[in-house]
Amino acid sequence: MADDEKTERILDASLAVFCQYGFGKTTMQDIARAAGISRAALYLHFKSKEDLFRAGSERAHLQVRGEVDAALAADGDVIDRIDAAMTAYRGGLMEEIGASAHGAELFGAGLVLTGEISRNTQAWLVERLGEVLGSADAAGEIDLSAVGATPAEMAALILATVNGIKDTQGGGVGLLAGSALVMRVLRAALIR
Repeated sequence: MADDEKTERILDASLAVFCQYGFGKTTMQDIARAAGISRAALYLHFKSKEDLFRAGSERAHLQVRGEVDAALAADGDVIDRIDAAMTAYRGGLMEEIGASAHGAELFGAGLVLTGEISRNTQAWLVERLGEVLGSADAAGEIDLSAVGATPAEMAALILATVNGIKDTQGGGVGLLAGSALVMRVLRAALIR
């Protein structure tokens, strides 16, 4: 098996194990067992569970960026495309961990271990949403002047609102319902 395939298998296994046991209780032995390799072989790929957690986060963020770009480039009105992009963002970075009994612990570990990765992706997301909103405003599809906001301000508000819902409601149904409400409010406020 090629190293890339083995690394992918390890990262897949580690997410499941972190979700099952939480970050604190997960051991490298647990991850090795789930990946079907020896602990020694695992250490050839990752020095620690912290390194493994960061690598998994980097992979998830890169995958989500591709999914967000695809959603924003798809056909449909701008609110539908933003909704699809935010669904991709939530799904790739929040849903599986948020559904875990250890979700709060894992999100906390993520803040400590992968904060820069998350901040970079969030800055990228605001930039991409701002570009799409700016183009839609210029084309007359939406009217940002109706709410007195720039594309960048509206993009930052969308992300902050979804993140706030995640922080107060957690993942799952609360996040889905809150996000749907955000999109309905955007549609009502911006489309003329």
